[in-house]
Amino acid sequence: MSNLILSPIKEMEIRASKISGVVSLAQGVADFDTPECIKRCAIEHIQNGDVAKYSLSPGIMELREVLEVDLAKKGIYYDFESEIIITAGAIEAITATLLTILNDGDEVLIPDPTYTSYQEAIKNAKGVPKFVPLSEKDGWSFDENKLERNITSKTRAILFCNPNNPTGTIYSKGQLMKILEIAEKNNLYVLADEVYRDFVYDNQDFYSIGNFSKFRNRIIYIFSFSKSYSMTGWRVGFLATEQSLAQKILVRHDVLVTCAPVVSQWSALAAIEMADEDMQHFKEMFNERRDLICSHLDGMRDWLIYQKPSSAYFVFPKFTKKLVEALENDRAIKNYDTKDYQEKSLSWKLALNLLYEAKIAVVPGRAFGKTGENHIRMCFGRSSEDILKVLVRMKDYFDKKYR
Repeated sequence: MSNLILSPIKEMEIRASKISGVVSLAQGVADFDTPECIKRCAIEHIQNGDVAKYSLSPGIMELREVLEVDLAKKGIYYDFESEIIITAGAIEAITATLLTILNDGDEVLIPDPTYTSYQEAIKNAKGVPKFVPLSEKDGWSFDENKLERNITSKTRAILFCNPNNPTGTIYSKGQLMKILEIAEKNNLYVLADEVYRDFVYDNQDFYSIGNFSKFRNRIIYIFSFSKSYSMTGWRVGFLATEQSLAQKILVRHDVLVTCAPVVSQWSALAAIEMADEDMQHFKEMFNERRDLICSHLDGMRDWLIYQKPSSAYFVFPKFTKKLVEALENDRAIKNYDTKDYQEKSLSWKLALNLLYEAKIAVVPGRAFGKTGENHIRMCFGRSSEDILKVLVRMKDYFDKKYR
């Protein structure tokens, strides 16, 4: 029997959908529509009859060619014919890769906390996710010593997103180099999901895993158009890796989806060629909303403390001692339809209480790993109006229930 569970992020959204009046900052979906230039391109290719049939399994040639050029501008070099595969989003790229490289019981090291679906993707490939705690006091940074200590004879790969979801951490050039050196020493693959690479704030530097060409035989570079171009519903991304591994992954990709949605592939091409100004606008708006959500969290310091995220569009506040004590004495969760692992977690307790009592949806920190316990994740990709509604309701909830 499968030991997979539905993503807690999706579970919270499903629960929220059944309650009238809920405002959600749970799932990582921005409130922006897909840019007009992308939609016009999709319509044109539909009308021209370009999308009714499968593409080649690796993806349409035109998109892969443009991706090769675009990556080269960033100092990342892959051949469009043999090393780039267009996928149905980043998670399909990750799943196809894990199904290719893992044998039963192989371990994959992932940061703790990290994106929830990585755990299930590893389990789906009959692998074992193994968490490596990040250092919260050091800005949620990788501890290279902990990473190396968790390597065993069964370890096959390291999987992470940079920038990190849920913490908004950007891993430094030095940290990435250390990870790759550890991978080289221990014969491991490194899967790097850079879906939030375009949303880095305060003029901070961002180094891509793909820039380390010395280690290209170990790297699987992964990107999705979902976030940068507000295309979550289009389900299109890509992976790039050295030729021999790419051809093996292609077989799994073909089994999973045959090819990425063809209309979405043409739209991804339009995104690269025409939508940079739209993406920059999104970034400016997210930056404003980051300031908005943080300023209001400052007014809840009795209950939540946070580190201002450097990137992405999530904030990951931590419970104060006062809130922990209040939640430990709160029995309200017993009234909900819950699972054992939810009832034992204070972050699940708070998330469910907020959902059913305050009509706001957030994600429990425990969903992202044990180190995420006593945190919640809030998405500031949503509209300023929704962000304000959630923050007002949350403050009112804390003040009335726990003062």
